[in-house]
Amino acid sequence: MSKLELDHRKGLLITGLGGLILTADIPLLRLGQGETWSTLLLRSVTTFVAALVIWAVWSLATGKMRTIVPGRIGFIVAALYGLTSITFMIAVYNTKTANLVFILAFNTVFSALLSWIFLKERPRTVTFVAMFFMLAGVGIIVYEGLSSGHLFGDLVALLSTFILSTAITVSRSSGKDMGFAAIIGTALPMVVAAFMVSQNGYAVAVPGWIIFNGAVVTTVAFLCLATGPKFISGPEVAMFYLLETVLTPIWIWLVFSERPSDPTLAGGLIIITALICHSLWQMYHARKRARMTALPHPV
Repeated sequence: MSKLELDHRKGLLITGLGGLILTADIPLLRLGQGETWSTLLLRSVTTFVAALVIWAVWSLATGKMRTIVPGRIGFIVAALYGLTSITFMIAVYNTKTANLVFILAFNTVFSALLSWIFLKERPRTVTFVAMFFMLAGVGIIVYEGLSSGHLFGDLVALLSTFILSTAITVSRSSGKDMGFAAIIGTALPMVVAAFMVSQNGYAVAVPGWIIFNGAVVTTVAFLCLATGPKFISGPEVAMFYLLETVLTPIWIWLVFSERPSDPTLAGGLIIITALICHSLWQMYHARKRARMTALPHPV
């Protein structure tokens, strides 16, 4: 097996682990029973501190000080992930969980478009077909949000998805390891949340859930998901956010008995079906290109 294939498998494993862990994020935020900015502050502080501890232990264990933010591009990626955290938290408290995670699945489409624009990787016809169906699914969810009073939250969720896709695309184009840069990006929401809390007061009923979320779940998930673009394509990384789309509504349904509305389920089913078909197609062709690249050329 070639190094390229090994790196690809490594990227799939790391990113898949991050996507699976991330499915616990929203349920833990809900269990914390806090208001938006207080929850964001506590989550960001614990994530930031945990990242520094992991970096210090990692550097001591390996005897080599690992770069936290790789240059100017690293700060851009960190800022993008920071903005994603802010918009994501606002969406959590302004729309239903199912609406949020189904809209976040649109990440793959945004990643494909941004890769086309900035990396000159033109999407194929199948991508445009998937985009059409996913747009239809998101349209159903947003329309339902308009009638149920969740339009603002749905639109913020869509914005969060776009910013996240931008972060993935920039990371992929740099070819650098952005694992710690993504976590250090929590400094931005931490500052914004601290200002808002100073104005409105602090309120988190069960802080233990938020601390665990920030120190373990968010830190490990971001570290894995932000490392993925070094080894695999942007659309492939985006695919693993589908785990949150599929599993989080189930956890919320089991823990909080919050059943998604019929329009949300219909839109989500359209999005998931289109996304699974498109992502499997992307992975197949990525592996095919990797095998072709690894073949020795005749002299």
